[in-house]
Amino acid sequence: MAALLEVDHLRIEFPTRRGTLLAVDDVSFQIGEGEVLGVVGESGAGKSLTGTAVIGLLEPPGRIAAGEIRLMGRRIDNLPYEEMRKIRGKQIGAVFQDPLTSLNPLYSVGRQLIETIQTHTDMTPTRARARAIELLHEVGIPAAERRIDHYPHQFSGGMRQRVVIALALCVNPKLVIADEPTTALDVSIQAQIIALLKRLCREHGTAIMLITHDMGVIAETADRVAVMYAGRIAEIGPVRSVIKDAKHPYSHGLMGSIPKINDEKERLEQIEGSMPRLTEIPPGCAFNPRCPHTFDRCRIERPELMDTGVTRASCWLYANG
Repeated sequence: MAALLEVDHLRIEFPTRRGTLLAVDDVSFQIGEGEVLGVVGESGAGKSLTGTAVIGLLEPPGRIAAGEIRLMGRRIDNLPYEEMRKIRGKQIGAVFQDPLTSLNPLYSVGRQLIETIQTHTDMTPTRARARAIELLHEVGIPAAERRIDHYPHQFSGGMRQRVVIALALCVNPKLVIADEPTTALDVSIQAQIIALLKRLCREHGTAIMLITHDMGVIAETADRVAVMYAGRIAEIGPVRSVIKDAKHPYSHGLMGSIPKINDEKERLEQIEGSMPRLTEIPPGCAFNPRCPHTFDRCRIERPELMDTGVTRASCWLYANG
């Protein structure tokens, strides 16, 4: 599968008075056309920052200190703001956790869709309106012809998120960054949004980078998963392999925390301790203070991603020799 998005050795820093904080450290991955890559980990793992860097919305003083981001072979991390803005609307769409941050409360959803369509295409206002109604139908909004003139506050949370998905897809982007798109929604609505993302991915060949802390959402939606810990990728591979036979001790702990219907365990596994702050990342493997398999090398030397068979994990348990 040809890579649509390539992220190579990405490093994101935040300069502070006390020194530079390293928030994302040497992260590399690819996403192919029509593929869903899930990015999972605890809060503060660097998931959202990675997505924000891809879409070109990193807030100062945060900065990309090293590495490259390529979309369809073209480098995009060093483009001027205006140039990136064109790409962001047309080739990269975004769906965020809170739909109210993506929608302007003063404009009807139709106006917002039509303006976005007309900014990136040469459609007439009439054709753009027809396209907007078509999109609202496609994302499952009933009576779209009437509701297109409603304002964001007139929609429920789940319906607003559908509008945001329509907005992200209105000019058929190649890539959608979906950052916690179902977190604020109840479980039945979550399932509908997941089904919608999967269908759109399948029908339009759109690649999706799905950022979440919810392994259930990843299991249901993603083709591959990247597990992040303290700004680095701990493990990456096909989602079924990581769920059934996680190789990195951290991934294994995350998978152990998912309840299984046919499992008779009284207690779920838990990972002791918490992820270190950016100012307190230990030497060697960042997971070593919480890891049940730690040995001397883990405390001194930092592991790179290594082949474990089907997946790749940054763990010294898989070092050859």
